[in-house]
Amino acid sequence: MSLRLREDAERVLKEWPAPSGDAQQEALRLAYLEHLAGHPDGMWKACRDGHVTASALVVDPSRGRVLLTLHRKLGMWLQMGGHCEPEDATLAAAALREATEESGIASGLALLPGGPVRLDRHHTPCAWHLDVQYAALAPEGAEAAISDESLDLRWFGYDEVASVADTSVVRLVERVRALV
Repeated sequence: MSLRLREDAERVLKEWPAPSGDAQQEALRLAYLEHLAGHPDGMWKACRDGHVTASALVVDPSRGRVLLTLHRKLGMWLQMGGHCEPEDATLAAAALREATEESGIASGLALLPGGPVRLDRHHTPCAWHLDVQYAALAPEGAEAAISDESLDLRWFGYDEVASVADTSVVRLVERVRALV
């Protein structure tokens, strides 16, 4: 299992500045670090007490929209993301891999500079996900294609997201809008 990925996750979480004045995000950052300190397997799906995951909201700022996937197992509209894999060298690489695989956008996705944009802890059928969330900028003319993990894949205007997604995704979109 990749010690390099774990070291990167710890570095990212130590260095990540929670959005100014957001005590909840700071508390999550510290909880993630505590989780990793107490769980040698805390990066991996096998850790039943929870594991760090990586995701990316695919955004097209020029058209004011985001790409969401209707997750096959959860039946919810979500950003692209999921479990870290042993071949992922960094959290950013894991987020970009997930965004590329689940969006079907074969080339041109680029993570927004500056590292993660948000953290979100949520329970899933396998365990707690300690999600480190990035934003991926879509290239002009990007064409999405549904993956095996999706029931559907669709672009939504920023203001449409609240009508289809939960508050976690809405907060992620709000944070990304403030940065792009």
